[in-house]
Amino acid sequence: MSEKRNARLIIFTRYPEPGKTKTRLIPVLGEQGAADLQRRMTEHLISEIRNLLPSRRLSIDIRYAGGNENRMQKWLGPEFIYHPQHPGDIGRRMRLAFDDVFQAGVDAAVIIGTDIPGITSDTLRYAFNCLKDHDLVFGPAWDGGYYLIGINKGSWSKANPPIFEEIRWSSASVLSKTLEIAANLGLSHILLEKLDDVDRPQDLDVWHRETRPAKDPENRNTISIIIPALNEAESIKRTLPALTHKDEIEVILVDGGSHDGTSDLAGSLGAKVLRTAPSKAKQMNAGAAAATGGILMFLHADTQLPDQFEDPIINAVGQSGVAAGAFQLRIDSNAKSLRFIERVANWRSRHLQAPYGDQAIFVTKTLFHELGGYADMKIMEDFEFVRRLRGEGQIVILDACVLTSPRRWLNLGIFKTWLINQAILVGYCIGIPPERLSRWYRRTEGKSRG
Repeated sequence: MSEKRNARLIIFTRYPEPGKTKTRLIPVLGEQGAADLQRRMTEHLISEIRNLLPSRRLSIDIRYAGGNENRMQKWLGPEFIYHPQHPGDIGRRMRLAFDDVFQAGVDAAVIIGTDIPGITSDTLRYAFNCLKDHDLVFGPAWDGGYYLIGINKGSWSKANPPIFEEIRWSSASVLSKTLEIAANLGLSHILLEKLDDVDRPQDLDVWHRETRPAKDPENRNTISIIIPALNEAESIKRTLPALTHKDEIEVILVDGGSHDGTSDLAGSLGAKVLRTAPSKAKQMNAGAAAATGGILMFLHADTQLPDQFEDPIINAVGQSGVAAGAFQLRIDSNAKSLRFIERVANWRSRHLQAPYGDQAIFVTKTLFHELGGYADMKIMEDFEFVRRLRGEGQIVILDACVLTSPRRWLNLGIFKTWLINQAILVGYCIGIPPERLSRWYRRTEGKSRG
């Protein structure tokens, strides 16, 4: 970065308000989970930006949507300049931001967003240095757009407004069309390293890959256990203590709105606690988005894992051709009829490659995000996810058993519960919408309890 010129870094971001940020990720993460990701991505970028702050020639301008200046300062700190984004599409907002800073006497300016976790302080130093010898600098994104644009004050009068006109924003031709316009204007440019953005469910692994702890670049041997919960205080008293003291194990409890103290208890027992809407799929996806382990396990709150489960899981997912795995099922009851349920479940799992969620399904984080996570369904989300996993390889069933609560069988009656489950499965397979199946299941469950 030149020490003779005043430079301005402009960061476009949004205040992390649930329901209004990262909206394309809401079906996977839920509103709160998407907002949490927006917050963490912005904070990740700001931590990189702070490495530039010793330069007295550089100022940081945060252009925000949502919230207000007071909220933004409390969130990110008082050392930055804050302005609300101008209205209009992204092209108009960038153009007017450049107008503002050049009218304020800045010599060179760069605009970036917060959804490219691969941006580093070195990336930005190089971008500003490029502007000493070029009119424009771009950071190309793999989707055909750009994550960074920089320009000199002396070149701005020629570039404004053509460089932002006749562009189909969010299309794969954004960068190529912009470079064509720049060439027609006689403006020189230089391209930086091509990077990935994080905007769609399939992009989530980019975030995890770029933010893995340095001590384990791939976190291959770290397991993140994700527990969706709703009013499960009594269950987690038995489940969590055996997990949270283990090395290389991360426990994330995702609360769907409990009112029995589940969240506070989980935190006191050593789990990381997230909160989302009460949807098991959203809860599990939000936990996966926050996980740092290379292996994800989805565990029911009322299910206990066997001792020394870590090495069998790590060995299983490390085998060639293996997509995922699960445990055999054992139900915590002496009722003889439940032995029949166990045998059917374990036969189905091994021979049909179809474990259910109460068997603690595990999968690598990379594959989970490549498949887009759990579908946001009212019921059968684990069955649907396992069907997709089967298309990727073998599903290993470990010899060890998980021990799950018998409460759902005892609440409704063992044989009746089994029949209801089979009816739900058949209904889903013949195309009855999950929302309708869920309503029928809840009514049946309510009548039985009554």
